[in-house]
Amino acid sequence: MKEAYIAVDFGGGSGRVIAASLSRNSLTLDELHRFENRQINMGGHIYWDFLSLFEEMKTGLRKGVEKGYKLLSVGIDTWGVDFGLIDRHGNLLGNPVCYRDPSLQGGLQRYFETEDPDAHYAQSGIQQMDINSLYRLVDMRKSAPELLEVAAHLLFMPDLFSYFLTGVACNEYTIASTSELIDVKTRSWNRELIARVGLPEHLFGRIVMPGEVRGKLTDDIKQEIGIDYDVNVIAVGSHDTASAVHSVCGTYESDGTVFLSSGTWSLLGAVISNPVLTPQARLAGFTNEGATGGKIRFLQNITGLWILQRLMALWKAAGMRTDYDYLLSEAEKSDYSEVIDVDDQVFTTAREMEKTIRNYCRSHNLPEPETQGDIVKCVLLSLATRYKRGVEDLGSMLGRKVERIQVIGGGSRNKLLNRLTSQLTGVPVEAGAVEATAIGNVMLQAQAAGQCVTMAEINEIVCI
Repeated sequence: MKEAYIAVDFGGGSGRVIAASLSRNSLTLDELHRFENRQINMGGHIYWDFLSLFEEMKTGLRKGVEKGYKLLSVGIDTWGVDFGLIDRHGNLLGNPVCYRDPSLQGGLQRYFETEDPDAHYAQSGIQQMDINSLYRLVDMRKSAPELLEVAAHLLFMPDLFSYFLTGVACNEYTIASTSELIDVKTRSWNRELIARVGLPEHLFGRIVMPGEVRGKLTDDIKQEIGIDYDVNVIAVGSHDTASAVHSVCGTYESDGTVFLSSGTWSLLGAVISNPVLTPQARLAGFTNEGATGGKIRFLQNITGLWILQRLMALWKAAGMRTDYDYLLSEAEKSDYSEVIDVDDQVFTTAREMEKTIRNYCRSHNLPEPETQGDIVKCVLLSLATRYKRGVEDLGSMLGRKVERIQVIGGGSRNKLLNRLTSQLTGVPVEAGAVEATAIGNVMLQAQAAGQCVTMAEINEIVCI
């Protein structure tokens, strides 16, 4: 029987269950199951279909067993900020609301009508955005107080999946840091803030660090997937970017290399030992999120390939070509040279993305892109332009020149975007591992099992 660590990676558009086997200096990744992550629009809100996602995760685990793998452990990573509430009987109190829900807009502005943003940033270190858990919870005191009253635990998405696998409620550090409710200096809950905004303190439970054991698969889960032995669920870098960065962590403070995690979101930053909490960092949109090893991911959240993903979904529904090679080839041919502000709020929740881009161009007196190639070129050039500003800001905040950009994640395959980014920033761009998140997830599981694995020790990555 083959032994494998199981990485469950939930992204904003899809999820995967991957079996990973380590042999000497080789890492083999076997994608067991891939599935769509749908956003459900219902009753004026946008929800994640948690029940479906949990079932898909179990299907992936079962496929691994049926394929002959002995499960060594399971690690789960997801996007940030979103959460579910559990009552004292262990019941889920409704499907988690998606961070793209339009009702979340305005929460930040309302909060800072009575709070000092610089003083708040000096405690949380987190980029202040409407989507952050803090503002949603503060609004829930008025919009849904009954949920907060009956809830026993607040669990972020990877915590929630882990809870229903193990029956153990806990909050992993890197994912909790995205909430804006962690004291960035102590790496623990900001209890003073939680009390001041009137949230029930008992919702915020034990914080576990990456590499710790969350619990074991319950007997019910073991029976469902067809095993009779115990399997630990490990707290990996449960924020997907934390796992991705862990796969290449250790070079940023020493040689001026920064990471660009490129996916639905783009996250540009560096791993540092201590947070940067200046008003200048706040105004430049930097966040100090949790990293593995108790360190800090100092980065900017930038709208990433979300715009292109939405365009591709709409074009596919219309029967148009959407394969990546074709779209990038058409963009290469395009002479379109205008840029849009990819961080503009209109693109965050847009459902008709092509129409939104055209409306944006008209309202800003820009020529409208005419073809698919023009639209893709506009999006990629706009992203590269935004990266240029981010690289300049990052170098200024850290007091050193950025020497190299290492792109990790699915966007590392976008050669046109990488080339445009290098041209505009004047910095070499290197494409790292597409599967950086899964690799970092697995490395942490292996380290928890006593295997000290780093990327420097892995000479070969095989995807089957």
